[in-house]
Amino acid sequence: MQLTIISFGYKYGIPLDADLLFDVRFLPNPHFVPELKDLTGSDQPVIDYLKQSSEVKETIERFANLLKYLLPLYRREGKSYVTVGVGCTGGRHRSVTVANELALQLNEGGYRARVSHRDMRR
Repeated sequence: MQLTIISFGYKYGIPLDADLLFDVRFLPNPHFVPELKDLTGSDQPVIDYLKQSSEVKETIERFANLLKYLLPLYRREGKSYVTVGVGCTGGRHRSVTVANELALQLNEGGYRARVSHRDMRR
């Protein structure tokens, strides 16, 4: 099964090919931290900032567990690909970090997750 995780910014619209959407706009926003604003969710200072929040860690864990539950069911129904969208306001910080972490956990669990950051450079 081909698994694609797309980070995106809601202000640019949702990815129309997504099978599942996760909204992470409730997580702490690095955009409002001056030294993090111009970085992305792939930069270590942003990752560190987000991972210090127990809400971020729990959200990633819960999303990963939900996907680990759902993916075998999609496979059983003959679905050969699943696209998961992870969105925040601008698609530069929170959604990028969460998408990367989800892919890492799913890959460690034996899935082949590919990550795409649609709006990270906007």
